[in-house]
Amino acid sequence: MTSGRKNILIVAAVALIVLASLYSFFRGQYNTFVTLDETVKSSWAQVENQLQRRYDLIPNLVETVKGYARQEKDVLIEVTNARARVGGAGTVPEKIQANTDLSGALSRLLVVVEQYPDLKSNQNFLRLQDELAGTENRIAVERRRYNEEVRRYNVAIRRFPNNLIAAIFGFQPASFYEVPAAAKAAPKVKF
Repeated sequence: MTSGRKNILIVAAVALIVLASLYSFFRGQYNTFVTLDETVKSSWAQVENQLQRRYDLIPNLVETVKGYARQEKDVLIEVTNARARVGGAGTVPEKIQANTDLSGALSRLLVVVEQYPDLKSNQNFLRLQDELAGTENRIAVERRRYNEEVRRYNVAIRRFPNNLIAAIFGFQPASFYEVPAAAKAAPKVKF
C-alpha cells in the first residue's frame, strides 16, 4: 500500500469518526430538548387539570353566594366574566392571564362572603369553599412544578452550544406562569 493511499484512509477514518461524533452529539441534544419540551407540556397539562377543577367549582360557588348576597351583583358578574375569559383563552400566556384575573375575582368574592355570617355557616358553601381552597393549593403546586420544568427547558436551550442546536431545530423558550404585581397586593376590604 502506498503512503498516499494510507494517508487518504487515515483522513477518511478520522472524518468518519468526527462525523459520527457530531451526529451522536446533535442527536443526543435534540432528543434532550424534545424530552424537556414534552415535560413542560405535561406539566402545563397538570396545571390545566387543576384550573379546570376550579373552573368547574365556580358556578356552584356563585349560585350559593347569589342566594345570600343579592346586592353584591357586581362581584358575581366579575367572577362570571373572568370565568368566561378562562374558557376563551387559547395560548398558554392568555390562559395564565385569564386565570390570574379569575384568581383576583375569586379573592374579591371571598372578601364579600366575610360580610354574610349566615353564608359562612352554610354547609354547602363551606364544602365548596374547602374544595376551592384545596384546588387553589393544587394549582400552586402544579404551577411551581410547571415553572421548574420551564426553567430546566429554557436553561437547556440557552446554554452554548445547545443554543445553536435549539435555533437550528426551532426550539423556543417556554412561558413561565408568573403572578402579576397587582395579584401580590392584599385585597382591600370595605364594610
